[in-house]
Parts: sequence; structure tokens; C-alpha cells
Amino acid sequence: MPQTIPTRTTPTSVDGLVEAVLAGEHGPLPSELVATSVFWIHHGTRLAGGDTTYLNQYVLVRLGGSFGGCAFEAGEIDPAICRDSSGTPLDVLLREAPRPLRIAALDAYLSEVRPHRTAGEAGDAEPVTLPAGTPEVRARARDAAIAGLLDIEDGAEVGLIGVVNPLVAAIRERGGRPLPCDLNLRTTQWGDPVTADMHEVLDRAEAVVATGMTLSNGSFDTILDRCRSRGIPLVVYAQTGSAVARAFLGSGVTALSAEPFPFSQFSAEATVLYRYRTVGDA
Repeated sequence: MPQTIPTRTTPTSVDGLVEAVLAGEHGPLPSELVATSVFWIHHGTRLAGGDTTYLNQYVLVRLGGSFGGCAFEAGEIDPAICRDSSGTPLDVLLREAPRPLRIAALDAYLSEVRPHRTAGEAGDAEPVTLPAGTPEVRARARDAAIAGLLDIEDGAEVGLIGVVNPLVAAIRERGGRPLPCDLNLRTTQWGDPVTADMHEVLDRAEAVVATGMTLSNGSFDTILDRCRSRGIPLVVYAQTGSAVARAFLGSGVTALSAEPFPFSQFSAEATVLYRYRTVGDA
């Protein structure tokens, strides 16, 4: 008997995407796959000339030839999760794991089904090579590539949800006026006030740039829905959940800078990120 392949639905929420993946709409059933390894990385960074130390924790899932990653807040999960979850069927992680591990597992699955490098080779994404060099050189190149996805008029207010100082500078260089929002910072490197209220930013902004960390803390759906309802561009810059965010291109996300693991801050050599745009958004 011929196998019936479920129709792929357009995702409107992260939970809806998880359900579609569990139903086999995006590829093989996750119940038939195993997370080979689960691991995490904890690191800090202070760029030259800045006074902010960025502290990041990532949980990562290895599935076949791909990795999925998700940043999380300190104390949100315990290192024992690596021992307890390695070798677990992927559907169990997607249903039962803490949210950061669920996102990492979902990212690993979608990355394995359609690697970013394959999308680049097919012309569906634009590979951008970040130059070898210091953290400052590589961060500026990365954030210029992200800001390059913005199509804005001079003086447009750009909501920045998840503040990275070089990206604030890159938005200004594109002619935008950043509206920075972050749960952990109070000012930018230049003294600009940073709000913790994303609704204030989403109500004012003419375009929004949001980090993949919004997938981890659960705010992504709210940002997606608000940008859709207001009809404003949403650019996502993602290390966390780069393949997850890609699933929403054309469904609220207008452009994406996807940086698969290993991330740029873990290497001094040239690495590649992938820029995606919705059709017609050149």
C-alpha cells in the first residue's frame, strides 16, 4: 500500500511546529531517531572597548550529521541533563524535555532534514563568510551582515530584542534608530537606555530585529504575532534555533541570519552564516 505523506501545515507558533514535526510533516518521524549526544557550553565574552561581559549558556543536541542549539538563562537547567538525555529518542525530548532542550532538539531535527549548507548550495540562502580574526572583527562582520537584512528608511525606529552592542552600531550605520530591549542589560555601550518591556518596543517599532534567544524564553510567538498583525518586518538573528526560525519565513519572519553550530565566537578562523529572505525581499 502506498505510504500517505501528511500535508505540511504553515506554522503559526512554536508548539504548532513541534506538533507538525511529531506528526512527520517535515520528514521522518522523530520517534525513529535518537539524540546521539546532549551537551552544553558556558562561556563569557567582553569585547575590547566595551564594559559589558556577555555570559551565555547553550544546550546542544547532536542528531546524525547536524547539531541543534539553544541558549538558556543561568540555572534554568542542570548539567546532569547531558547524562540523562544523551541517547534519548527525539520524540521524547520534543514532548517532555525542558523548553531549552526541546528547542535544541527541534533545531537539530530541522537542521538534519535540511542543512543550512544545502540551502546555500541550492540558492535558497546566501552564504556569508565571516573573516578570520579577533572577536571584535568577527562580531562587527556578523552584525553588519544581520543589519544588511534591514530594508528601512533613514531614521526608522528599529526594535532590537536581545541587545548586542555591535548590532546597535550596525543598525545606526544603516540609518536606523535602535529601540533596545533586553532582560539582562540596562544601557548600551553608548549609554542608550535598554527597556525590559518588549511590548513597548513592539508598539513603536517600524521594524524588529530579534535574537533566537526569544525561542528559548518563550517570547518568540508573541513577537511573531505582533509583527504579523502590524505588518512590520521581523528579522531574526539566530544561533539559538536557527533552523526553527527558518520554518517561519513567510509566516511572520521576513528575513533570517542563521548561524549553525559551531558558532562564530568559538573560532578565530573564517566561518559561514546563512542569510535568508522571503520571496521578493531582495
